[in-house]
Amino acid sequence: MASPSRRLQTKPVITCLKSVLVIYSFVFWFSGIILLAVGIWGKVSLEVYFSLLNEKATNVPYILIGTSGIVILLGTFGCFATCRGSTWMLKLYAMLLTLIFLVVLVAAIVGFVFRHEIKNSFKANYESAVDEYKWIRDERSRAVDTIQSTLHCCGVSNFTDWEKTEYYKEKGVPLSCCKAGQNCTMEDLKDLDSAKEKVYNKGCFSMVTQTMESKLSIVAGISFGIACFQLVGIFLACCLARSITNNQYEMV
Repeated sequence: MASPSRRLQTKPVITCLKSVLVIYSFVFWFSGIILLAVGIWGKVSLEVYFSLLNEKATNVPYILIGTSGIVILLGTFGCFATCRGSTWMLKLYAMLLTLIFLVVLVAAIVGFVFRHEIKNSFKANYESAVDEYKWIRDERSRAVDTIQSTLHCCGVSNFTDWEKTEYYKEKGVPLSCCKAGQNCTMEDLKDLDSAKEKVYNKGCFSMVTQTMESKLSIVAGISFGIACFQLVGIFLACCLARSITNNQYEMV
């Protein structure tokens, strides 16, 4: 049995660790709210780009939203486990934090490794959407129009890509390629020489990849930051569980 003075020295350590871990769990819970906002923002701002990728890519925002829900629940559980001072709950908390950290780390590595394949997939799908562009708008045609009007671009590599399409033979270059303030007539859009002065000349593929990389880097940065922040929680939860166990052992 440990001396009373030794137990008195252990209690302030436990109290301090509890306070720090409660603060950490609250911050971790709040990071889940941030991740939820990022997932919703990604769904809204990147939806048009995801629609031109494969079906798996369209699930990325939902994965972020789902992960944020887990983080919020885990942060709540961490606060409860810390206040209760339960060693098994604290160990479970540390194990769950470790699991989520590993999942996020693997996802980040996979995304980095296959980033070029994602670009190639988008280019192939965008070329297909341009070739199959329709006067009666379907989802892919609306996505092409949105990208061209928003990013001020036209075609895949440049506006002359439209010359090879069936749509061009009937209607010319789409109106979504028309520069702001320009009065684009059908005669202008059916003649590439005339259209050159009135439509955006730069291709959309390079513009889209730049936009996606800049926005996805924000998502990746926040996700990676939250993942690294989990290491602090793992350390604190393990230290507190060990301190409580030692204190209980000393009281025997």
